[in-house]
Amino acid sequence: MADYANQNFLSDKINLPHTNFKIAIVTAMWNGEITSRLKSGAIETLAKSGIPFKNITAWDVPGSYELIYAANKLANEGMDAIICIGVVIKGETPHFNFICDAVANGISQITIEQNIPIGFGVLTTSNKQQAIERAGGDHGHKGEEAAWTVLKLLERQ
Repeated sequence: MADYANQNFLSDKINLPHTNFKIAIVTAMWNGEITSRLKSGAIETLAKSGIPFKNITAWDVPGSYELIYAANKLANEGMDAIICIGVVIKGETPHFNFICDAVANGISQITIEQNIPIGFGVLTTSNKQQAIERAGGDHGHKGEEAAWTVLKLLERQ
């Protein structure tokens, strides 16, 4: 994992009780050049923490809104944790606000109802450059962070 000056918490060691957790990564295909980088970082973080590749399920969905359906379905199929990855870039219409609100609320609802950790790796930025900077650039790697988050929560399982 990369070590970012303003995100030292990523260097906190993960102490999983076991590595047999089943973890899903749901990735929006919209803005795929960015979401693919976030997904790769999440997978790398899981692998470095000892999660076998056979225990990682990847599902690519059309856009960030569809993360809600996929996360809920995977939770119902017995995943121990889910990482949701997407990028929503602000445009000229209120669509940005509706999608961001729906995705955040939908994912938080699944977390509560299903009682499993869900890493929120959904970037909501004003422009594409801001998203790039959060996919391994000057502002860290939100894919790694989302994976780290679910791993830290799985420590208590």
